[in-house]
Amino acid sequence: MFIDEVKIYIRSGDGGNGLVAFRREKYVPKGGPAGGDGGRGANIVFKVDEGLRTFMDYRYQKRFVAPNGDNGMSKGMHGRKSKDLYLIVPPGTIIKDTDTGEILGDVTIHEQEVIVARGGRGGRGNCRFATPSNPAPEIAENGEPGEERNITLELKLMADVGLVGFPSVGKSTLLSITSKAKPKIADYHFTTLVPNLGVVETKDNKSFVMADLPGLIEGASQGVGLGYQFLRHIERTKVIVHIIDMSATDGRDPYEDYKIINKELEDYNMRLLERPQIVVANKMDMPESKENLKIFKEKIAENNEEIDLIEISAFTHSNIDNLLYKISDLLEKTNYNTLYEIDINKEETIENRVLYKHKPNDETFNISRDDTGAYVVSGAGIERAFMMTDFNRDASVRRFAQQMRSMGVDDALRARGCSNGDTVKILKGEFEFVE
Repeated sequence: MFIDEVKIYIRSGDGGNGLVAFRREKYVPKGGPAGGDGGRGANIVFKVDEGLRTFMDYRYQKRFVAPNGDNGMSKGMHGRKSKDLYLIVPPGTIIKDTDTGEILGDVTIHEQEVIVARGGRGGRGNCRFATPSNPAPEIAENGEPGEERNITLELKLMADVGLVGFPSVGKSTLLSITSKAKPKIADYHFTTLVPNLGVVETKDNKSFVMADLPGLIEGASQGVGLGYQFLRHIERTKVIVHIIDMSATDGRDPYEDYKIINKELEDYNMRLLERPQIVVANKMDMPESKENLKIFKEKIAENNEEIDLIEISAFTHSNIDNLLYKISDLLEKTNYNTLYEIDINKEETIENRVLYKHKPNDETFNISRDDTGAYVVSGAGIERAFMMTDFNRDASVRRFAQQMRSMGVDDALRARGCSNGDTVKILKGEFEFVE
C-alpha cells in the first residue's frame, strides 16, 4: 500500500533530576555537596533510508515517546543520558509541524538526519550551586521537560523522470515495458490510483528511476480527481515526460489535452514548466493517429511553440529505445548537484538541507484571570522554570521566587491589581502572593 502523508505525535525525553546529597566518607571532614546532575533526555531524530518508498510503518503506530534521562546520583555521579529515538523515513520526506505549518526538515539523501524534538537537559545537582557564601546548598533542579509536537510527514517521490498525462494515455504500459515494475493496466480511466516507481535501464547500460503518476484531469490543481493528491511528486523529478494519446480516444483533442495538462502543472507550481519536458505521441499504431499527429504539429507551429516530440507505440514497443536514449541524454544535461524543490510563495530555488537555528530562551509571559478570580501566569520561560523546580525543598522554592522577580512577574502582577493574599496559578501550582 502506498502511503505518502501521515500525521503522528512525538515527544522527546525529559532530562533526569539533579540530586541533593552530601559526602559522608570517613576522614573527610566537612565533605560538602555531592549530588550529581541528571542525564539528558533522548532526542527524536528522523533518518533517511533509501530502501523505503512509503510511510507504511506509520500507518498504525501514531505515537512515539523517547526515553527520559536517568537521575543524578550521590558522590557527584551524573545520570546516564538516553539513546536517541530514530524514526526511519524514505528519501524525499518533508517534516512539518502540524500546528504551525513550519517545515522542520526536508531530507533527500541516504542516512541524512534531522533532530525534530530535542531531549530535555538534565537538572543540576547541588554540586553545581556551591558558592563561597553557601558551600552546602540544598538546591537541585528537576530535569528539563522534553519537547512534544504534532508532526505531518509528506513524501515527494525521488524519481528522475515523471510520467504525466490524462488517464489511459499509456503511462503504466510504458513503465511496465521499460522496467520490472508491475502497475495495474486496464482499459478504463483511473486504473492507476497510486504512483508506481520503476528502474529503467537502456541498452547502453545507463539507468534512471521513472515514476508513473496517476492521471491528471482538468482542475487537478484545484483538487479535482486524483491529480492534486499526487502533483507534489512531480516537483522532485528532473525531467517530465508528457504522454499524449494521439489516437484521440473518446473523441478527445490531443492538442487540447497537451495544453490542459501544462496549465494544471503551471497552476500548481508555475516553475514546473521550466523543467525539461519530452512530449510523447503514444498509440501511433492506431489508424487515425497519423492524421491527428499532423494536426497536432500544425497547431504547435501556429502558436510558435517549441517542443521535444517523439512518436512511440507502447503497445507494439515501437521506438521505445529511442525514447529511453532521449530521456537518458536529457538527464545527463540536467544533472543537478542538489535536488531542489520550488517554494511556491517565494518562487525561488531552495537547497534541501537541515538548518538549525539558535532560539534564545523565551521569557515572555501572559497574565489572565480564571473563573475563581485567581491570577494565571503562562509562558514558556516561566513554565519551564516551574517544572524544573523541586518544591519539596525550601531553598529551591526561594530560588524560584527569585527567578519570578528577575523575569518581572511580580511587578506585572502588581500592575494587574494583584495584592497581598491573592492566589497566583502557574500550571498546576497555586501560590499566595506576598508583598
